[in-house]
Amino acid sequence: MDYLKHKTSRYWLHIFSMPFIWLPLPFLMACDLVCAFYQLICFPIYRIKWVKRSEYILIFDRNKLPYLDGMQKLGCMYCGYANGILRYMKEVAGRTEKYWCGIMHEGKTGFKTQEDQVSQNFAHFEDEKDFKNKYK
Repeated sequence: MDYLKHKTSRYWLHIFSMPFIWLPLPFLMACDLVCAFYQLICFPIYRIKWVKRSEYILIFDRNKLPYLDGMQKLGCMYCGYANGILRYMKEVAGRTEKYWCGIMHEGKTGFKTQEDQVSQNFAHFEDEKDFKNKYK
């Protein structure tokens, strides 16, 4: 909660930025719903293991902390949901990517290798032998 260090000096900037922080909420909720339907319909067809939403989204934990005020608790709940839904969607997308295109991206300077491509043992870029061993 670094904002507390600047609470008085940036008060009006914080107030100004609040709508922009909360603006994605309806879109995140829509993505949550679409992701659930996508898994429900497609994952059984592809025989991909279901991603448990509860393993990625935790909303009602930090709001139990007695030293936070109501607005801080509400903000923590929002962040828990927003960051959780994005991690959940990333996992769903990662498993889909493994099914449809399990090849790592080219290792370009400055590009961050995606951890799920490593952990899910994607075929290495420009390695035809690795590709054939894993998928043929």
